Amino acid sequence: MKRRQLLPAIAACAWPLRNALAQRRPRIGMLNLGAPQPDNAAMRALAEGLREHGLVDGQSASFELRWAAGRSDALPALAAELAALPVDVIVTGNNVVTLAARAASPTIPIVMVVGTDPVRNGLIDSFSRPGGNITGLTNEPGRQILGKMLQLLLEAAPRAERIGVLAQEGVGYDREALADFAARLHLRLLPTPEVRQPSDIDAAFEAMRRDGAQAYFAIGGVMIYAAREQVAALALRHRLPGVHFSADYVRAGGLMSYGTDLPAQYRRAAWYVARILAGAKPAELPVEQPARFETAINLRTARALELKLPQRLLLQATDVIE
Repeated sequence: MKRRQLLPAIAACAWPLRNALAQRRPRIGMLNLGAPQPDNAAMRALAEGLREHGLVDGQSASFELRWAAGRSDALPALAAELAALPVDVIVTGNNVVTLAARAASPTIPIVMVVGTDPVRNGLIDSFSRPGGNITGLTNEPGRQILGKMLQLLLEAAPRAERIGVLAQEGVGYDREALADFAARLHLRLLPTPEVRQPSDIDAAFEAMRRDGAQAYFAIGGVMIYAAREQVAALALRHRLPGVHFSADYVRAGGLMSYGTDLPAQYRRAAWYVARILAGAKPAELPVEQPARFETAINLRTARALELKLPQRLLLQATDVIE
């Protein structure tokens, strides 16, 4: 065969080879409850973390992102889409997203980033040996965070004694621990109705007002998080200072939050992804509790609620919104 005839033949053979190599790139699924944003700090941190492990989208890996735009009912279909590709691992956020991914596939490894009480909620067997196909990180360091949050709320609103609890039905949290810490601080927790649908959020605040609540503790949940601007507006209308797990509530107008550094969690999740792609089994990778926390305070909201925040509280804040 002449050289001019040989080159096209080589090229023709090389194309399927390149295609086969491309197909061997690991596919990393990312299942998100929210909507895509121009600059999503969590996704950016995850991508940066993956890059540190040599996993770059379009080069050494393929990233498959799916967004539910705040609709938890859209998660099962999106998770099934990722499982059908199939992906080699799925990165998820909270419990609702993680459960949707597990329902789509009991075998594809799942790295959760902000699991809540994962043992009690049936996501893993134990922190040291998760079992099954889920591992990753939780968004709570244990029951102590509940006491810390109540303490911060009391510092911001020292006259508050009656505390409403804003929680979505089905969101697991340690009620006993919360009640125990409240009793130690001489606070009374009110039996606020749990949120089953978005319209219940308004009803929950009305119930707090009727019961004489002077502040609220937001456990949250998917629907409550999606309605965080509404939560902030209702809190202002009813003159209720509140504490939340996520700084996103504070950016939406809530008074304060204490919780995990979410971008740091997503960056750390990249380590799990890399280990799994290298052959580690999620069942044997211990689940980590968070190492970094952030305190966010909204000074505009504090002024609107006529609260004079102590300087020691402001000095603790990692994010102060003027």
